[in-house]
Amino acid sequence: MQRVVFVLTPQLHLLDLAGPAQVFRTAPGYALHYVAESASVPTWQGVHLAADLTWPRLDPDDLVLVPGWRDGFGPPGPETLARIAAHHESGGTVASVCSGASALGLAGLLDGRRCTTHHDLQETLARRHPRATVIRDVLYVSDDRVVTSAGIASGIDLALHLVAQRHGPAVAARVAREMVVYARRNGDEQQASAMLRHRAHLSDVVHRVQDRIDASFTSSLPLSDLAARAGVSERTLTRLFEAATGQTPLRYQQQLRVERAEYLIGHGTTVEAAARAVGFTDARMLRRLRARAT
Repeated sequence: MQRVVFVLTPQLHLLDLAGPAQVFRTAPGYALHYVAESASVPTWQGVHLAADLTWPRLDPDDLVLVPGWRDGFGPPGPETLARIAAHHESGGTVASVCSGASALGLAGLLDGRRCTTHHDLQETLARRHPRATVIRDVLYVSDDRVVTSAGIASGIDLALHLVAQRHGPAVAARVAREMVVYARRNGDEQQASAMLRHRAHLSDVVHRVQDRIDASFTSSLPLSDLAARAGVSERTLTRLFEAATGQTPLRYQQQLRVERAEYLIGHGTTVEAAARAVGFTDARMLRRLRARAT
């Protein structure tokens, strides 16, 4: 089970913490820990949080995440910053929300890397850490296991991004659906996965069919079977699916196949082998669909 350690600082923002914590609690395979330099941590919203003074033993697969705090209050102390830096040096991932980026900067982790923070703090971060490249007006940036995000709700986007990296976009989409948020908003670049792009709707029928296609997109999935699974007619399913996603179930499945094939080809697989791996009988259809996408 992967550990997620939240580093709590005085006057932290509750949503900076609660959003990512909800994502990782909803996703499978995570154990959450909350550490601080004092046992009781006041938040900017007035709630006091209980925290551990002792850090758990961390492995490279674990994550350390620093939520943001109200501007004008101090970052973690030197010992905590050293722990954050040591985790990254050992191969681990570190992340921040909002002003938490300044803690990563003080830990020496932003030098030579791209990063972001809340739009009100971008100039301050750039001035204090001139060796960092601050990307303005994006939701999150990932650079060499250092993942920074903008303010407040963008912590949810960051956490879903990390879940998608570990478990795949289908799991991230299911977590987002349970939390009733968009599957994932753009980070520092356009999201590539159709599994995420076409989940920004609230049609339960279409979500159930997408779940089925996501899990078995390399298999033959007749429209009649998908409609029966959703409990609607084929005509109704096609109408609902197009209204929610802008395309037919078949086109959605083809996009998933092409995206997976592109990944395989990018990692050295031949076009013919990639086509067979994603469910095409030969490479002709894959080449046609790739040309259409281009």
